[in-house]
Formats: sequence, structure tokens, C-alpha cells
Amino acid sequence: MWDTRKSQQGKGDMWAPCPFHQEKTASFHVEDRKGFYYCFGCHAKGDAITFVMESENVPFIEAVKILADEAGMQVPESDPRAKEKADRRTILIGVMDEAVKFFRLQLRTGDGAAARAYLENRGLTSDAIDRWELGFAPDDWRRLTDHLKAKGIAPDLIAAVGLSKTSAKGGEPYDTFRNRIMFPIRDARGHTIAFGGRAMDPNDQAKYLNSPETELFDKGRQLYNHGNARAAAGRDAQLVVAEGYMDVIALSEAGFGATVAPLGTAVTEDQLNLLWRIHDEPVIALDGDTAGQRAAMRVMDLALPLLEAGKSLRFCLMPEGKDPDDLLRAEGPEKMRDLLGRARPMVDLLWTRETDGVSLDSPERRAALDKKLKAALNRIKDPSIKRHYGEAIRERRYHLFNPRRAWVPKGKAVAPVAVTSTRSSELVMGGEGDRVREAVVLAVLMKHPHLIEVFEPVLEKAEFADPTHRRLVSCLLSVVASDAEGCRREVEGIVGGDTLEKLYATRHLGVVPALRSNDPDIARQCIAEELAKLVARRGAAREVEEALTDIGAVADEALTWRLRQAAQALERAGKSQSEDKREFNVAPNGVRLDRDEVSAFDRLLSQIGFDGGSDEK
Repeated sequence: MWDTRKSQQGKGDMWAPCPFHQEKTASFHVEDRKGFYYCFGCHAKGDAITFVMESENVPFIEAVKILADEAGMQVPESDPRAKEKADRRTILIGVMDEAVKFFRLQLRTGDGAAARAYLENRGLTSDAIDRWELGFAPDDWRRLTDHLKAKGIAPDLIAAVGLSKTSAKGGEPYDTFRNRIMFPIRDARGHTIAFGGRAMDPNDQAKYLNSPETELFDKGRQLYNHGNARAAAGRDAQLVVAEGYMDVIALSEAGFGATVAPLGTAVTEDQLNLLWRIHDEPVIALDGDTAGQRAAMRVMDLALPLLEAGKSLRFCLMPEGKDPDDLLRAEGPEKMRDLLGRARPMVDLLWTRETDGVSLDSPERRAALDKKLKAALNRIKDPSIKRHYGEAIRERRYHLFNPRRAWVPKGKAVAPVAVTSTRSSELVMGGEGDRVREAVVLAVLMKHPHLIEVFEPVLEKAEFADPTHRRLVSCLLSVVASDAEGCRREVEGIVGGDTLEKLYATRHLGVVPALRSNDPDIARQCIAEELAKLVARRGAAREVEEALTDIGAVADEALTWRLRQAAQALERAGKSQSEDKREFNVAPNGVRLDRDEVSAFDRLLSQIGFDGGSDEK
């Protein structure tokens, strides 16, 4: 609203309260002759096109079309048939506008008394009914068709917009909607393109009936209240996705103007992309019944492969047995605002689905849980998001199975919890030998990325001593590529080339057989052996308790043979040393273990199938 005292309209010098931020004074200045605006409060500025883009939350081309419509201009189309299509669309929209008027008028008649009473009982005022242009389709087979024909509208046009159907018995076309409350469905620019009808007869086979798909209407690509919600979201309102027409109206009337609903079906991929064009993180607010929860799970499964950085969903499930309309009438907008503010991230919903009511009292059941979670994570295509989801799932899994112990995220330095007798051991504290072994594991995995999945359970729990190595482990767990070159590109894109150069410059790396050979079996045996040594050498650290079982899962005959050789060398070294000697040599690579580390190594052998018998050990 222009400030008439401050504005000089004759000179095109206009002032008003800014539409982009809350204020009472007129700080928004328009120089009409130059075609520019500027707000001295929030510093918003631009021209007419920018104003429409910002105020209605639309892209550039859409803003141009809106302004062209208001100016009575035709936007040039590249398709030679585009003008013909545009002209036909204009005609069809005109037919729909006549139908809107007819339905609204019928709601005010005696035939619409029951429909009016229903809407009043749902808490809608007459002003709200007018704002949403609700109407009523009388219980008559041809009243709308006859009315439109009397207006000079051809029967084929009435059928083309889905307002009439052809009789299967060869009779006259009949009205699609009968004895229903009518909700106009509009496109993003406010044109009526379809209707939704709510049956007044409780015995009707379809409680809600939408227009069939037409030249104007594709229900999988439209959203109810799209235009209004887009404009509200452009003013920083939270976008809410509800289940039905009445929920959208109730939420909008209660102050939640950025609310939309799918049109009688589950949310589609096209609709999801529409939502993300309006808002980076829509909140899915569904009914608190079993059907609502199932719908939430379907949306989540649809969204997982489409996630991008900054594009996600949150979920707000209503109290059991209530929809948003019920909640608003019972407890008011504040309760709804509180629930929306506590909407849960999508990873919470994923975790809840896989763990609620599930008994995890056996290794097999825990393995089944891991398999389901991994399958869900593998559907995420974005490597960065997949990595963060994996970290969030690992944290929840850790708390589930270790409720009394603190979670330590990947990349955070953790001092090994050494027992007294090993506290002074250089290797337990993370010496040079450990750093080389960590580098070997990482370099071999980079060369054979298909093995990452094999060793994933161990890598997730093994806490590498070198901070750079911990970061590389986290990157490798999110790698999608199955070839060495692709793996290197992905990792380099996350950690940078300098980090990889530092890794490959590690001493002794060039003589590792698994890096000089392309044999995947040699690579697999090398990784397994080096991880086993790392775990054994940190005998009192937390990962020994959690990773031993997982290492058993990747043991094969070759690994068993190598560990047997190491164990025999350990045994020989033990016999050759005095009982008071603190450390033992493990030939042939010079690894030294103290007594507590030997004990941990024994536990490792037991976990992968050795029972401690003297000959085999």
C-alpha cells in the first residue's frame, strides 16, 4: 500500500512499507519512471522482473510471463505450434472459470445447504469459503453441462477439461462431479486447471474424486495451493506438505500459508522436485495413523536417491488419530507450530523404520539390521550425503548396542585406552609402525575399491592413529566408484591432492606386494593381515572389543595361513625369551608385542576360528 503522504505519484516517486520485511514505516522506494526499487531498511533492490521473482518466488521466465499477462502482451514462443497451444489453453481455462462460478453459486442455493453446514462444522468461515472459492456440484446428471452449453461452450471443450463423461450406453454426456463439495485446483499462476470433489454421500465409492488428466491437468506434476505457498515460502515461511485439501486450507487459514498437498496420490518424483524448487527443506506433515506413517515411508524411499547437498526433507507426524485440521481445531496454531519446529530429519525416520519393534538379541538379527541399513544407504547417490548418513547411522547403531558408552565421531582423535603394562608401548600410543600399516591399508583399498565393502565393518570401528588416515577412511567408506581411477578422483575431490600425495609418500609403501600387483586376492590378504595386526597391537583399545568379530567375517584360507604363521612365530619367540622379558619378536617382519598384546592376539585368533590348541596355534 503506497504511503500517499510521502509519495509523489505524478513524478513516479512512490513509497510504501517494504513487502520483504516487517516494518511500519515506508522505507520501500520505487522510481517508477526508471523502473527500479530500493528498500532503505533491508536493502532489497531491483527492477519489475526482480520484484516479481522475489515477491512470488518464481524463476526469471515465469516472472516475465506474469508481467506479460498483466500487460496484455504475448511472450514469443520458439515452437511454431506454441501459439495455437497457448490459445487453446486460454480457451480451456475460460471453461474452468465458468465452472468455478457455477459451483460457487450452487453452494449458496438450497441444494448446497448440507455442504455449507459441513464446511461450517469444519471451522470454515464464509470469508474463508470465498477466499478458496469453494463450491458445490448438485446431485444432478447434467446440470453443469447444460449450464455451460447455454453459455455457448461446445460439448467437446467441456469433456476436454474433464467436466463431463461420455455415456457407455450411447446416451448424452453426463457431469463428472455430482453431490460433492468442490475445491478448485490451480496452477502456479493461479489458473483453475482441475477440481477435487468431496462426496456428501457417505456411501459413495470415492470419498474424494479428482478431475481426470487433461491438457491442463497432470496430477503427478501439480500441487494443491502451489502458487500461494510459493509466494509465502519466498517470504521465508516454512513449506509444509499436508495430505489433503482441508488440511491445506485449515493450515493456511491458521497462518501457515506455505502449505501444499499432493493431488490424491502419493508424492511423485516430479512433485518432490517442485517442492525443492519452492523450499530447500519441506516438512512432510502427515496424519498420525498407520496410513500416514506408510505415506511418510514412501516419501522417504522416493527422496533417498534424489538427495543433494542442501536439499532434504523433515517429517512431522501428527498425534495418533489426528490430522493437521483436527489438531488446529483442538489445540490451536501454537501446538502445530511446536510440532513443526520439532520435525525430525529423514535419517531419524529411516532408523526408526528399521529398528522399532525389532528384536536384536542375536548376531543374525543384528546382521539383518546392518544389511537393511546398508541397502538403504546404497540408494543415496550423492557421495557426500551418503557419507554423512552413514556416520549418523553408525552413531545410532553404536548407542543401540553400547548404551553406556560415548560415541566418538570419525575424524576425532581418540587416545587408546591402554592397560598399565602396555601404557609405555610406542606401538599402542601410535608409533611409526602403525602409521605405515594404516597407509598400506588405505593405499591398497584405493587400488582395489571393490574391497571397501568387504572390510567396511572393520574400517567403521578401527580408529586409525593418524588424523589424515582417519579422514581418508571416512572418505573411502563413501566412495561409489568401483575402479581405482574413479576412486582416486572421488577421494581427491574431498580431501585434495596434497593429502593423497602425502599418503603415497609414506616410507616403505613402494615395496608392498599388494601395491605392485593387480591380483585382488593378494590385496585382500594384505588388508586383512594389516588390519589384524593393528587391532592386535592395540590390545586394550576400544576397537579390540568391537572389531574382532567383524574381522572374522572377512577371514579366508589364505588369511588363516598367514595368521597361523604369525602365531607360530609368536609362540617360538615366547619360548626363546625368559619369563621376565616384556616383549617378544614376531618374525619375519620384526613386529614386537608385549604380553598384553600377545593376549589380545590370542583373542583375535579365537575369534576367527582358532581354539587355542597347541598344534594349530
